[in-house]
Amino acid sequence: MDNAHWAIQIEEELRNNILPFWLEQAVDEENGGFYGYINRNLQEDRMADKALVLNTRIMWTFSAAYRMYGEQRYLQTANRAYRYLTDYFEDTEHGGLYWSVSAKGTAVSTKKQVYGQAFTIYAYTEYYRATGDEETLKKAIELFHLLERHAFDPVHKGYIEALSREWQETNDNSLSTKDLNSKKSMNTHLHVLEAYTNLYRVWPDNQVRLKLQDLIAVTIHHIVNEESWHFKLFFDMAWTSESDHISYGHDIEGSWLLYEAAEVLGDSDLLGAVRLVALRMAEVTLKEGIDEDGGLFNEAGPEGICDTDKDWWPQAEAVVGFYNAFQLTGNEAYREAALNAWHFIDRYLVDRKNGEWHWSVRRDGTISDNEEKAGPWKCPYHNSRACMEMIERLAKAPVAKISNHNGG
Repeated sequence: MDNAHWAIQIEEELRNNILPFWLEQAVDEENGGFYGYINRNLQEDRMADKALVLNTRIMWTFSAAYRMYGEQRYLQTANRAYRYLTDYFEDTEHGGLYWSVSAKGTAVSTKKQVYGQAFTIYAYTEYYRATGDEETLKKAIELFHLLERHAFDPVHKGYIEALSREWQETNDNSLSTKDLNSKKSMNTHLHVLEAYTNLYRVWPDNQVRLKLQDLIAVTIHHIVNEESWHFKLFFDMAWTSESDHISYGHDIEGSWLLYEAAEVLGDSDLLGAVRLVALRMAEVTLKEGIDEDGGLFNEAGPEGICDTDKDWWPQAEAVVGFYNAFQLTGNEAYREAALNAWHFIDRYLVDRKNGEWHWSVRRDGTISDNEEKAGPWKCPYHNSRACMEMIERLAKAPVAKISNHNGG
């Protein structure tokens, strides 16, 4: 498939399936904002708590869609998410945003999960990119300073997972029931990196530059396993690894987000070093994580693949991550992997009856037991972002193969 036809397919999926689902099915007219949970049969739980991650990711998605297409309905949805965040999630006493609120908007989990603060920065800065609204940029900068004041570890570098409402130490660190209760994690650092990259785009202050450089260094030296070229996932304060699992989705996502961060900084020496790491991560993911059908396995452990299901978000990240590796090297194997990941999504994950994508499929292609279509973690961010990234990337001329690419 040539780039033009591929881009048309992707844009049709984005504009005729993914975005319309959130515009038509997710809006909570009774309580404001968006429903906290919708199942795959389009039954909403009107009493479900509303998560910070879901609301910030909706805001990011529709801000980016408005920046790309200029349609008022996208801006209206971004505005709706922004109003709900400022009215119900923002902690006006202590700063930052709550982790979750009830269906009616009262605070449920008041802890300051750094992952959630990072996604708020990501959403606010994207809204600023789309609209030029100075208030959202100001709020993003305030959050940056809060994280640096309270969450940054001046001894070992990096950021702790969570703090109490008052920004004090807490033992409640986990992002979800699937995650370890560790003091530091790959996942949080990856998305602080992502948020600071977007912040630097719109506020190229030296403070952000230095912190983004630090985050790249921490990622390369502590989070990437320089023997296997996988991410390590959970850590104590001094970066001792607390897990031996591999998350293929995070590996391929991290490969392109790392490169993007270095690219935005514009330091050629740093970009060269990051390029080598990004390509090694993409190479090992291609070698180990891809099934015969083109889908990306969820996880592996010391004994090999331990979760053969294929969740929606690793497939979305595989499309972008492998295509990024192709752009850096000209190696057609990466383009083929990206295209195969797209074909897998189109064949197995797109829900042609009720819209959006299924949570996951089993190895045999049947839909998994997880019925969540919208919820704390099932959001429009991974798949919408993959579509928007690919539309922009496919419009560029193919790259020439670069020799001695070390890992492509």
